[in-house]
Formats: sequence, structure tokens, C-alpha cells
Amino acid sequence: MSFAHSENDADQEIRAKLGLMNTSNTSFQGRRVEQQVQGQATRDGDGVKLTRVLTQAHQRRLDPFLMLDNFGSDDPKDYGGGFPDHPHRGFETVTYMIAGRMRHKDSAGHEGLLQNGGVQWMTAGRGVVHSEMPEQEDGVMEGFQLWLNLPSRDKMCKPGYQDIQTDAIPEFSTRHGVKVRVIAGVSQGHAGAVCRPVDQFPTDALYLDIHFENQASFAQALPTHHNAFLFVYRGAVNVIGHEQTTPVALHTMAILRNEGEGVEIRADAGTKVLLIAGNPLNEPIAQYGPFVMNTREELIQAVDDFRAGLYNS
Repeated sequence: MSFAHSENDADQEIRAKLGLMNTSNTSFQGRRVEQQVQGQATRDGDGVKLTRVLTQAHQRRLDPFLMLDNFGSDDPKDYGGGFPDHPHRGFETVTYMIAGRMRHKDSAGHEGLLQNGGVQWMTAGRGVVHSEMPEQEDGVMEGFQLWLNLPSRDKMCKPGYQDIQTDAIPEFSTRHGVKVRVIAGVSQGHAGAVCRPVDQFPTDALYLDIHFENQASFAQALPTHHNAFLFVYRGAVNVIGHEQTTPVALHTMAILRNEGEGVEIRADAGTKVLLIAGNPLNEPIAQYGPFVMNTREELIQAVDDFRAGLYNS
């Protein structure tokens, strides 16, 4: 896939929507790709087959994001065991279901059914034990789970979650054939299903699912200091950065440099890509499995509290 980078009507419309045009018609300065990462095949839960895209090796670089898993199979042996009861403390999980059905239950009394196109946004806070179990015996199950860190001040907050069905996720389409599902944050004036005050939620997360229905361009404004990456889960894209065009292949995560006014993506019809960005917390990260705190002492306390049954209320 190859696109010439030229100033055309589509480019001008994108820049106008982003408020980036001026009297000198200065070109949009898009972020360049810093690094491309292939995910690691693994199994988690009760043998669920998945690809771990964002691993601990990239946590500091992509702060406040801790992990991104991509699961997808049409073989029940790859997902049938699900994720039985397990604990979390100190961060948020965002589960985005592309296809299939999964039932969530937790020790705080929450329960919900996650299905095609829906999102569950769970704040583990001071501690929760939950399960995520398939409600299907055959067919395709596909989706993503993102871990989003909490600032130290909120790591011991009360657990909670939002169960967001697909029809509650805002969508918009550009006239050039790009459909954008706004899971979190704001894109081109459209507020997402989760859009929280920055003073209360300093990670200021942006989470977009971008579908190219035609060969087209899409641009998203980003604060320079926000860490950002994209993951291609259908097709392939070109990232149009300043004096640099970088192809990103299927099932690849591209970490974007902290520069410019945002990111510009061009792709052929049928391409689908996640774009995720957030404000770094710049705090120490101490992780032991499903516990993410700031110090070793806090991790020891998290494990002790779990063993004492303190996550069950």
C-alpha cells in the first residue's frame, strides 16, 4: 500500500476540522513512528489464547498504559475456559468486544454481559475479584483488553465499572469514508462514551476504533506530551509524519513520537486500527501480576489484603 503525500481537498478538510489551518496554509505536522512492535503469543486465564501487544517492556514509554491484549479465535478450545475469578488492584481495565459474548461478575456485586461492539470499563481501585467467562460454545470471540494505570492518589479508590453497549458508543463518519467509534476522549468534536474531567482523571485517555470504508486519510489532534500508539487489526496503514511516511502492517503496534500536532493515518478500504493516547502519570510503577502499585511495600500489602479476603466486599 502506498500513498503520495500531497495537499488535497481531504487533507484540507481534516486540518480545518482540527482547527489547524491558518492563513499561510501550513501543513499539518503529524507524528512520526518511533518504533514498531510485534505482539507476543501467550495464554492467560484458563488457557485463553491471546497476543500480548503492549508488555511490561513498554510501560514506561507508554505511561499511563500498562498492557494491551488482543484475543481472537473461532476455536472454542482457544477461549472456552475464560478468565475465572482473579484479583486486581491499582488500575483500570478496558475490555472492548469485537465479536462474541462474555459475562462479567465481581466481588463488589457488579454483573454485566459484554457483547459485539460493547465496552466494559472497570476501575479496580483498592481491590476487586472478578471473572470474565464466555457465554458461547462456538463461533468467533474477538476483542481487546487495555490496562490503564491509576494515579497514586486513586489507587485505593472504591471499585466500579461501566457496562457500555455498542449502541451507546458515539460514532461519526467523515465524508471521505472513515468511520470512527469514540470509546474514550474527544475526536473532531465528538465526545466518547467515556469522557471524564481531566482534573479528576489525569490520564485523559483517548481510545478510538477507526474503520476505513474507502481509501482515505484520517487525522487526530494530540497534545505533544501525551503518549500515543496505534494497533492495526485489519489491513495495513501508512502513518504520515513530518517528512516521513511509515507503513505499519497487520497485527503491529506503532509507538508514535511525542511531536507535532497529532497523527495522520492513510489506509485502504477494509482497514481497522485502534488509536490510543493518554497523559503520562510520571509515577513509579510496581507490578506483581494483577496488582499495580507505586512501591514494593504497597505490592506486598496488596497481596496480603487479597489473601486475607479483603477484596470480597
